[in-house]
Amino acid sequence: MKEEEIKRLIDLKKYEENLYKEGIKYICGIDEAGRGPLAGPVVVGAVVMPRDSMLEFVNDSKKVTAKRREKLYEEIKKEAIAYGIGIIPQEEIDKVNILNATKEGLHTALGEVIEKLKTKPGIVIVDALREIDTFGITYESIIKGDATCYTISCASILAKVTRDRIMEEWDKIYPEYKFAKHKGYGTKEHIEAIKKYGPCPIHRKSFITHFI
Repeated sequence: MKEEEIKRLIDLKKYEENLYKEGIKYICGIDEAGRGPLAGPVVVGAVVMPRDSMLEFVNDSKKVTAKRREKLYEEIKKEAIAYGIGIIPQEEIDKVNILNATKEGLHTALGEVIEKLKTKPGIVIVDALREIDTFGITYESIIKGDATCYTISCASILAKVTRDRIMEEWDKIYPEYKFAKHKGYGTKEHIEAIKKYGPCPIHRKSFITHFI
């Protein structure tokens, strides 16, 4: 690993390192993928990494190439002390709204982490999400946490890769929308496909009222 990458990772881990110095043993980072798309689920990743974890290229998932994300996804799962994934489908998003659906996903993902740890993490750090139920665990909401906290970056990669794979599978069923290309986001091409073919079952009805 190059020296500048080591320095970047050390800097990325500063927030967590201060928490460890306060005596916290398990830090759970949480992030989501898919709050904005017109189709598909919202996915929440939660992960507890070892204190000495230094996976090369870990960063906000949007800043990592797809190929590198896939590799990191496997490395994070292998190295994690515990991780969980919450997948909330489009039907639930339409029913409860995207914010509440995201909170449901967080609850599911964090529940999996607790089950695997056999205990509660000492703290939950989450990217810019407030007023959440964390099983009574102290949490801190960090603006741009996916780009400034190592554990949240790891969670963002778990969430992003999981969701991308789901959308690639949906693309095989509904190829006319090209979900594998835009992952359900509101690109010009996607909106034109909705107007041409109408919505399919995985479109979020509450998100596409302007297009149909």
